[in-house]
Amino acid sequence: MRRNDIRNVVIIAHVDHGKTTLVDCLLRQSGQFRDAELKGERILDSNDLERERGITILSKNIAIPYRDVKINLIDTPGHADFGGEVERVVQMADGALVLVDAAEGPMPQTRFVLEKALQAGVRPIVVVNKVDRPDGRPHEALDEALELLAELGGEDQLDNAAYVFASAKEGFATTDPETTSPNMQPLLDLLVDAVPGPEVETEAPLQMLVTTLDWSDYVGRIAIGRITAGAIRSGQNVMLYQKDQQRVAKVGGLFVFDKLGRTPAEQASAGDVIAIEGLENVEIGDTIANAEGGTALPRLSVDEPTLEMIFSVNTSPFLGREGKFVTTRQLKARLEKELERNVALRVRQVEGSDSYAVAGRGVLHLAVLIETMRREGYELSVGKPQVVYKEIDGIKHEPYEDLRVEVPTETMGPVMELVGLRRGTLDVMQQRGDFSLLSFKIPSRGLIGLRTKLLNATRGTAIIHHRFDSYQVVEGEVPRRGNGVLISMVSGKAMPFALFGLQDRSELFVAPGTEVYEGMIVGENARDNDMTVNPCREKKLTNMRASGSDENVILKPPRDMSLEAALEYIEDDELVEVTPENIRLRKAVLGEADRRRIKRAGKTAAAV
Repeated sequence: MRRNDIRNVVIIAHVDHGKTTLVDCLLRQSGQFRDAELKGERILDSNDLERERGITILSKNIAIPYRDVKINLIDTPGHADFGGEVERVVQMADGALVLVDAAEGPMPQTRFVLEKALQAGVRPIVVVNKVDRPDGRPHEALDEALELLAELGGEDQLDNAAYVFASAKEGFATTDPETTSPNMQPLLDLLVDAVPGPEVETEAPLQMLVTTLDWSDYVGRIAIGRITAGAIRSGQNVMLYQKDQQRVAKVGGLFVFDKLGRTPAEQASAGDVIAIEGLENVEIGDTIANAEGGTALPRLSVDEPTLEMIFSVNTSPFLGREGKFVTTRQLKARLEKELERNVALRVRQVEGSDSYAVAGRGVLHLAVLIETMRREGYELSVGKPQVVYKEIDGIKHEPYEDLRVEVPTETMGPVMELVGLRRGTLDVMQQRGDFSLLSFKIPSRGLIGLRTKLLNATRGTAIIHHRFDSYQVVEGEVPRRGNGVLISMVSGKAMPFALFGLQDRSELFVAPGTEVYEGMIVGENARDNDMTVNPCREKKLTNMRASGSDENVILKPPRDMSLEAALEYIEDDELVEVTPENIRLRKAVLGEADRRRIKRAGKTAAAV
């Protein structure tokens, strides 16, 4: 039977197509909240990193009552690096709002999330958002979205396809993009009328799949999921089916989602999305069932990571100056904690060392983890991102990505050249007004550092998206960084006089007064070789003065690198030192003599 008093809906789309803004609009127009509860924009992006970057990183659950129906809305990330979040939460839904930008149409991540939604058997509703854009083409965007739906196996949905046009920013939804409506009511009506209620077995034994974990300092882990069958009561004993064991546990607290938060409940039944406290060491993918006579549901499967970095404790001379957590034991505990809720992450200890290989979906996925750790007080060193290779039929394969670049047509040449140099092949080229849309297939290792080069080559006008496509046979090399670096040979404070002498042949990474140490990278060399320099050299003072000897010291501003830019910049023999207050580049081996000795030994070994 189906429950008609509830709708479970996931909101999925490509990054920046307006998911979180749409949720804001629905919350404001529902009339169920005080003004104080809905302050600001992107209300559900409560995480500091989400607000700073303007992206959703973690999925969120809310509930909106409408026409005597409780609509459970699940907001999901749009960035490909956080696809693991989407893959999990679609398991809780019966319907999906598929947002498409009226100007851009379906993008790479739209395909990914829609494919996952159809595999989970949910009913898609296409929302063509941003119809008020001057360059909008809502009808073409809708046609492209329906074509994509058919291509991904949703042909049976086309005859009674549900769609609506909207502007989340202006706060209206309509069935005709040429006209506006006063509110979002057409979309809310569509949610109730087009999305089926959950199929439930109320008399069957309890079954619930844990799809999300929350954490409380008071009660520990909180398991979140949708009840598939049966009912559950607060305080009852349940059987917890885990990866390698099953055990009896007691439900400590039971909560249902209500508006922006959760409210305690004595009982919940099939179809409800709930949160459970008191299940010690519960994990994502576990099944909660009756203590007697229950059965487990299939565990969640998530696409494998494609990129790996080496995490190790900070070993620089500045160790412990800025962070609270600096030991290997603390690093290990933090990574194990992250594994509990980040199902797209993989961690393994590097054999014969105290370092850990951390694999994720992309540079941004891992950079968000590193940024979160540094804000918590961790100090660590991170190595160059490396792709995760696979052996298939005895042949080495590497991940390939779908890369889409939208650029002004006059800057298309440099984009084609840069992507071609990194073994990218052009699949499709489309003209859209003054812009060209280029689709490439490119190895994942070719993407590392490519974004910065494309933005520089197009003067910041390129719009770049990519998503995992497939594993293919490894072919050839990808060009490495073209320039060497300037390496400090001393420790101390960088001096204006020394930096002034260096800036003509390099681009500096440090400003006057910055503390440096031996082996720290202080700039980029104009040539392709590394150069050891003294950035702390002071001008010798004498009693003699001459008209030409006292030139003004005018320094160019140093290059300010974000964490992602730093991770993509370094080479195999370099590290990014991450502390709560600074991001520094350094050589893995700090001493110049030690680096030379290793280089000589490497040549000798190669020769032998």
